[in-house]
Amino acid sequence: MTFRAACIQLRSSDDVAENIRETVKLVREAAARGAVFIATPENTTLMAPDGATKLARSFDEALDPALPVFSALAKELNIWLLIGSLAIKVSESKTANRSFLFAPDGSIAARYSKIHLFDVELASGESYRESHTVAGGDQAVVAKTPWGMVGLTICYDVRFPQLYRGLAQKGAFLFTVPSAFTVPTGAAHWHVLLRARAIENGAFVIAPAQGGLHANGRKTYGHSLIVSPWGDVLAEAQIDPCVIIADIDPELSKQAREKVPNLQHDRAFTGP
Repeated sequence: MTFRAACIQLRSSDDVAENIRETVKLVREAAARGAVFIATPENTTLMAPDGATKLARSFDEALDPALPVFSALAKELNIWLLIGSLAIKVSESKTANRSFLFAPDGSIAARYSKIHLFDVELASGESYRESHTVAGGDQAVVAKTPWGMVGLTICYDVRFPQLYRGLAQKGAFLFTVPSAFTVPTGAAHWHVLLRARAIENGAFVIAPAQGGLHANGRKTYGHSLIVSPWGDVLAEAQIDPCVIIADIDPELSKQAREKVPNLQHDRAFTGP
């Protein structure tokens, strides 16, 4: 059963209310264009200037102001809505970087907390220490949808192919990879990593991204992508906020896995 999917590309700021409004506007545009599975990027409602500010502007899940809005939106539009991630306060010093998948009745069908945290010093001088203020998850998640199982991941996870293998082995025909990639790593690796995860698992990849210069001074790569199980780019954004659309036929995942049945050929090994 073919369905229409959309990526929402954002340029989120440190203004939570404004980010919610912009997300709602673009989700409505995507739904008006026929999308029934719509995904937003990592850090949908907040791109804070630093970890302390992020913590101060984050909420416990029960109190987060965005969740009721997105729940009502999914129900009103009768869509599956993946909010790529919100900063959810889990302690006095840390948040979880958490995806929420809303079903068309407004319920939360799945939650996923980002497992792999981005700690790096770039040659450009940029420094990221996600683990200082984020508690990493420890549970891989697949969600049941009318079209099949969907595997949830976030951004830096894409560099850990074993996660996607595990999701594919649990039946996922599609992976979501909401992201806020840096410009240097995006230009070098974004396309090839996403296409590789699609090809090696015979799965669709839906990767909504942040793009452009944010209010906190950070630049993100953009180029939201929808990739087929054969590795073809079905839709791609550039830098500015927008909606991209592609029609998804789950049968193509089955066909790709029949042509290259490598999921059946995993073997245990010892060493090195």
